[in-house]
Amino acid sequence: MNVLFFSIFILFSALIFRLGYLQIVNGENYVRALERTEEVAVNTSVPRGRIYDRYGRVLVDNEPENAITYTKMQSTTTEEMLDIAEQLAMLIEQPTKRVTYRDKLDFWILKNKEAAYDKVSEKEETNLRATIEDEKEVQKEIDRLVRERITEEELAELTNFDLEVLAIYREMVSGYSLSPQIIKSEDVTAAEFARVSERLSDLPGVNTTTDWKRVKLSSLSILGRTTVPSKGIPKSKLDFYLARDYSRNDRVGESYFEAQYEELLQGQKSVVKNITNRQGAVVDTVTTYEGEPGKDLVTTIDTELQAEAERIVEEKLLELKNEYGSSKLLDRAFYVMMNPRTGELLAVVGKKIEKDPETGKQYVVDYSYGTFTTAYEVGSTIKAATLLMGYSQGVIQPGTTLIDQPIKLAGTDAKSSIFNRSGAIPMNDVTALERSSNSYMFQVAMMLGGSRYQYNMGLKLKDDTLQRMRNGYAQFGLGVNTGIDLPSEFSGYQGILDNPGKILNFAIGQFDTYTPMQLAQYISTIANNGYRVQPRLLKEIRKPSEDGETLGPVVEEVTPKILNRISNSQDEIDQVKKGLRQVYIGNQGSARTQFGNAPYTAAGKTGTAEVVYYGPLREEYGTTTINLTHVGFAPFENPEVAYAVFIPWVTTNYDIYQPQNNEIAREILDVYFKLKKKYAENGVSESSVEQKILPPTTDEKIDENTVEQTVK
Repeated sequence: MNVLFFSIFILFSALIFRLGYLQIVNGENYVRALERTEEVAVNTSVPRGRIYDRYGRVLVDNEPENAITYTKMQSTTTEEMLDIAEQLAMLIEQPTKRVTYRDKLDFWILKNKEAAYDKVSEKEETNLRATIEDEKEVQKEIDRLVRERITEEELAELTNFDLEVLAIYREMVSGYSLSPQIIKSEDVTAAEFARVSERLSDLPGVNTTTDWKRVKLSSLSILGRTTVPSKGIPKSKLDFYLARDYSRNDRVGESYFEAQYEELLQGQKSVVKNITNRQGAVVDTVTTYEGEPGKDLVTTIDTELQAEAERIVEEKLLELKNEYGSSKLLDRAFYVMMNPRTGELLAVVGKKIEKDPETGKQYVVDYSYGTFTTAYEVGSTIKAATLLMGYSQGVIQPGTTLIDQPIKLAGTDAKSSIFNRSGAIPMNDVTALERSSNSYMFQVAMMLGGSRYQYNMGLKLKDDTLQRMRNGYAQFGLGVNTGIDLPSEFSGYQGILDNPGKILNFAIGQFDTYTPMQLAQYISTIANNGYRVQPRLLKEIRKPSEDGETLGPVVEEVTPKILNRISNSQDEIDQVKKGLRQVYIGNQGSARTQFGNAPYTAAGKTGTAEVVYYGPLREEYGTTTINLTHVGFAPFENPEVAYAVFIPWVTTNYDIYQPQNNEIAREILDVYFKLKKKYAENGVSESSVEQKILPPTTDEKIDENTVEQTVK
């Protein structure tokens, strides 16, 4: 037992001795070794996802470009960064346009520390310390005083070379430690890239790499834009993106489609872990995740159809604008075509006439986002919804006959249909649509408000009439958001009801305002037998192409989203469709001239709204003018497309007939059916399994640095 106890004593003594040796003698070495393995994740650039049209034609692409980056270590001093900036300034030409006045002040202080801080006397510094307890606040106040006392003459001492150094230095300090910051990626010449690459060993933290430049192969503005590295993340969204591991100078979607689907397009950056020692110096680098490019997005747009629709709309817009005098207010036109069953947008066109302030010459810019961000009175195109609302609230039935006659209310001028200023013409609902009867719709509105028309009557309507009518129109998407998958949608302006007679105007589309996109969704709802479907621009999400010849595998195919169904029976919807068909083929149809001989079946409604102008020309506010609209769908029996035409403020001359709204609708619909036949003959399809990447329809390239044309 004594031997056993002695042995245990010896073993425990050895253990205690060993533990003491590890902790006391070698403890510091082991702590240092542990600190050597501290890992910090670093993100690097990957290409954004491409954007295609529905048939696999590239709309937005990436192009590689040389880039020079700088990674600041945790132990890097200001002096060391300044020295590297000076060396880089001798190797590259750095633009100085982003250097601010504040940058110059801070840089002058950095270069002339002693002279700078001599501008604040010891007495002033003592007084500051006596009144301010926080040392950081004291230094901040001293820095402020120094900046105030730097003269323009002293700032003028900064040479062009100094400004280049400053431009480089400000990029170097803009990021976090161990996070690569792009010093220059735009217009890096081969010579600059080579000079820096040769001297990397002398420039700690500097690297030459590949960045990806965004290039649009379409001028369609709803595709959106991305920021460029020189601009970086917008200030308003800086915290949002930094919290998601973005760098300050990353490209991000700035508008519309690029912004809406930023998370899909951005991709996953490769992650590199730097193993640092106790002093913060990197001793090893390990790639833990290779990263992957952003997802490729297939849009619903048909590029060929879009191009032809843009050409037609622009031609008709300029044709109308050339009618000098009466067209002084006209400056825009819109067209939207969508699949009423799926909500897929096949063409979204907006054109706007602008004037160069220097030359006075006119030019046309893309204004496709105006289709869902601007709203106008729609006129008679709304009458199909007025009838359906009358059916659903039980004030009329399919086939109801009313007398088209001037509506004379007490104390007002008579309101009438354009074709009947003084007579009395019995007509049913189908004929009312065919001939675009205002009187019929006025009487429906009066019945909705609990009154029936009598000559020279005082108009008294139920208090909730306006709201019930707005609710009825909202079922079609009028006056509410359509749900389009793009930001900044506008729902329209609601008129102010200062007398009950305006409710009659409301029934013929001359009170509240609606967007062209709402107008397209409205007619799609009727074409789709009462189902209102969300319009959308995204068709499919795919992985990046592996061979550059076929699109990558489908990750997700977007399915249609039904928002609601209108409160009408199928018989009621079919009755209205008959009336819309008569507009195109009836003897007195307002679009018979354009559609009567069409080789396909179609239906629709024309519209003319008498409005008061409140557009960009403030000096013309209050001028009376006319909006032209047109809605339709085809084929009549099984609609594949629904469409809306909108031309605000066409003319101030009410005596001339202008059919351009109807002509746009017919000519673009012709193009649709011709392309459908052409695609079938050439084997062009929308396969979700294996789809070839087709060449773009144009050689036009819009670089991400291109200044966007201004739309007022």
